Amino acid sequence: MILLKNSILIFLILAITGCANSVSETQLNQLNGYWEIEKVSFPDGQTKEYTINETVDYIQLDSLTGFRKKMKPTFEGTYITSDDAELFTIFKLEDSYIIQYKANGSMDWTENLIAVSANSFSVRTSENVTYTYKRYEPINITE
Repeated sequence: MILLKNSILIFLILAITGCANSVSETQLNQLNGYWEIEKVSFPDGQTKEYTINETVDYIQLDSLTGFRKKMKPTFEGTYITSDDAELFTIFKLEDSYIIQYKANGSMDWTENLIAVSANSFSVRTSENVTYTYKRYEPINITE
């Protein structure tokens, strides 16, 4: 059973690393902070744009380990969240950085980090779906 799980994990990692990226280790710290999904690109060429998000992702990375949490912003500038977090580690495989998640009670999964900048990042799943995130900017309501 363990051999089967390891074989599946290796296959998934190889599948998502099919395209090399240009992410450097020094860019990884830019993942820290609040992010909202901007778009999802599917293997068939279709794209789904997100103009409004009820939740944002908070990522905290220290060295090559961290966590990701879903946060719901409020109009007061605070966030509502649960204690649930997706733990992850980042490792380099050939010319790519892989994010390996370990979630409580669910299956582990990996994503290929394909781009990182101060204001955006993109990951590709083993199903060849690309998620593009942009830095979250709180809504500023002034009276």
